Amino acid sequence: MQTPLHFTQSDSLLSIELSGELTLYSITPLEKQMRQRDVVGITRIEINLMSVTFIDTATAIFLVKMEEMFSKRGVECSLICENKTLLSTLELVKMQRIITNLETQSQQKKSSFLEKKLKDIYAYFYSFIPFITFLGKLFVAKMSYLKSFKNIRFKEIAYEINESAVKALGIVALTSFLIGLVVAYQSAFQLKTYGANIFIVDMLGISILRELAPLITAIVIAGRSGSAFTAQIGAMKITQELDAMKTMGFDPFAFLVLPRIIALMIAMPILIFVADIMGMLGGIIVANADLGISSNLFLDRFREVIAAKHFFIGIIKGPFFAFLIASIGIYRGLSVQNDTQSIGFNTTKSVVESIFVVIVCDALFSIALTNLGI
Repeated sequence: MQTPLHFTQSDSLLSIELSGELTLYSITPLEKQMRQRDVVGITRIEINLMSVTFIDTATAIFLVKMEEMFSKRGVECSLICENKTLLSTLELVKMQRIITNLETQSQQKKSSFLEKKLKDIYAYFYSFIPFITFLGKLFVAKMSYLKSFKNIRFKEIAYEINESAVKALGIVALTSFLIGLVVAYQSAFQLKTYGANIFIVDMLGISILRELAPLITAIVIAGRSGSAFTAQIGAMKITQELDAMKTMGFDPFAFLVLPRIIALMIAMPILIFVADIMGMLGGIIVANADLGISSNLFLDRFREVIAAKHFFIGIIKGPFFAFLIASIGIYRGLSVQNDTQSIGFNTTKSVVESIFVVIVCDALFSIALTNLGI
């Protein structure tokens, strides 16, 4: 049986009059008739329930949804009803929908936040898998590369040593010299208080040779050479030079990757050695000027108390740091997509990841060597 439903339209006003008992079984024909009605040009709709004697919750939900639907379309919609029982049912449904919507929104916010964090963690660890694949290819290529003396590209390695190390000597030396000055100056203030001026040699010798010089050198090289590797290889990938090399039968690992890694592994110990000298020079200047310790006395004390192992520990860290910096820089260069914005993005990630990994590696060295009593 079709539900009594009457439409009355006056200009932009549409009046919908319902009557009788409206139950779950009335919704389908009711909805069909209301949807068939054209509301183009209508700005206000009145749903008249004055002749309705009874509605159940299903019908109340339907009426509330219709009111919300018209409101979302920009049509002013109102329900006309004086029956307190019907109004109570409609109000109950409206309140329940408001509570449900608030709970849903809150749950969606919590889920979206948690989901976003989990996706970030997943993406971070998932991106680590291609890097492991890259390292595997790198070791395979390195073994093939070093199989024959003729495979070693000395000219490219020498060129990269010049670019990565010789041209970086100035900034590494200046940075280490200033670090030596600052550490010595801050230490001198405390040592003078206790009359332990001569112990500045012990502190500077161990801290600079063992930790500060390798770490500062690695950070400078990560910012200078690591980022350069990413930018250079990224630009080559965008201009399709890598594809051209593969087409001509050249292996990019042998021509671009390995020479850079080998060059930086050779150059890093040399840079650390220079950083040791400049850092100690800064310490000698402060010790002489602020604590009255002559350079001869400083060097005599240095030979007596600083074991050679501290120097060699710092030098040994060099190739490890260099391998990590060069590998991450080159990997990020190979990860560049076909747009210039990707170069900047991967270059930034290259520097940040290189510095982070170098610090982690240095911490592992410290823990291992301390436990070994070295």
